[in-house]
Amino acid sequence: MNFGASGVDGSAAANAVSENADLVIGVGTRFQDFTTGSWALFKNPARRLVSINVAAYDAVKHGAVPLVADAKVALEKIGAAMGDHAASAPDAKLRTDWLDAVTAHCQPRKGGEGYRPLDAEVIGAVQRATGENAVAMCAAGTMPGALKLLWQPSQGGYHMEYGFSCMGYEIAGAMGLKLAAPSREVICFVGDGSYMMANSELATAVMRRVPFTVVLTDNRGYGCINRLQTLVCGGPSFNNLYETCNVEDQPQIDYVAHAASMGAHAVKAADIASLEAEIAHARGRDRPTVIVIETNPAEGPGFGEAGHWWDVAVPAVSDREGVRAAYAAYLENRMQQRLVD
Repeated sequence: MNFGASGVDGSAAANAVSENADLVIGVGTRFQDFTTGSWALFKNPARRLVSINVAAYDAVKHGAVPLVADAKVALEKIGAAMGDHAASAPDAKLRTDWLDAVTAHCQPRKGGEGYRPLDAEVIGAVQRATGENAVAMCAAGTMPGALKLLWQPSQGGYHMEYGFSCMGYEIAGAMGLKLAAPSREVICFVGDGSYMMANSELATAVMRRVPFTVVLTDNRGYGCINRLQTLVCGGPSFNNLYETCNVEDQPQIDYVAHAASMGAHAVKAADIASLEAEIAHARGRDRPTVIVIETNPAEGPGFGEAGHWWDVAVPAVSDREGVRAAYAAYLENRMQQRLVD
C-alpha cells in the first residue's frame, strides 16, 4: 500500500492516487508546496482534508478539518471509530509499474568520453552495491529530491534532513548515524556545494575511527539552485556553476585531495561501475571513505513529477521601471502557465 511520496518530487503512482482521492488525511504534515504540487495535486473537486497535527496553526491550513492531537492517539481513535469500514484499494499495478520504471531509470547509460552520469545513475549504483543493512542519508541540494523519488523503499534504511534543507549536515549526520548504529553500513550522499558548507567532521571521524562512506557528487557548483533559476523560474543562469560564471579564475577544487588531507580514504570514481566497486572496497576500512564522482549539473531527477506545479517565489529586487515591468510580465506569464497546468 506504500505508493511512495507525493508532490513535485513524488512518484507517478502516489500522485495518481492523490489526484483521485476523496479523503486526504495528513498526519503531522504542513501540506506545503512540495507535497501538494503547490495545490495542483488534489484534483478531486469533492475531496476533503483532515489534518492531524500537534500545532493548531498547521492543523487548520487549507480549510482542513483540524484534529489537534498526538498522531498515535488520533490514529488509534479514528481506527476504533471506523469499525469494519474499509476504503477500496488503489490499483496495485500503479505501484509495481512505478518501481519497475524506477529500476530502469537508475540503470547506467552508455556514456562516452566526457560523459557525466545523472544523479539517478549514482543512486542506482548505490542500490546495487548495498543491501538491507545499508542506511542512505542526505540533507540538501539535488539528492534529497532524487532520493525521495528514486530510492527503493524496501532497500535498507533512509535518513533525511529535508525539513530545513540544512546544507552541511551530511558528514556530521553520517558520523552520528554510524555511532548510533555501528552494525549498519552508512552511505552519505552529498553534493559538492553542501560538502563545502561543512566537512571538518571528516577529521573527527578519522580520529575516532568511525567508518562510513561518502558519495560526493561533483557538478562543479550549485546545480540544484541553478536549475531552479533557469528551469523553474525561467531566468538566466547566475553565479552558480563554475563553468558558466562571468568571473575569471573560478576554483578548481580537488575534493579527493581535500578529503585525504583530513585523513579519509579518498578516491575518484571514473564511472558508475567504478563507483559500485569502490563502495564494496570501503566496507573493510576503519575510517571514512570519500568517493568523488562528477555528475551532470543540467539535469535533475526529471522523472515522475511532470505536471505538478511548484511555485518558487521570485523577489522583486529593483525600483527601476524597466526591471519592475519585466518582473510584472514574468509574474503574468507564470500565472498563465499555472492556469494551463
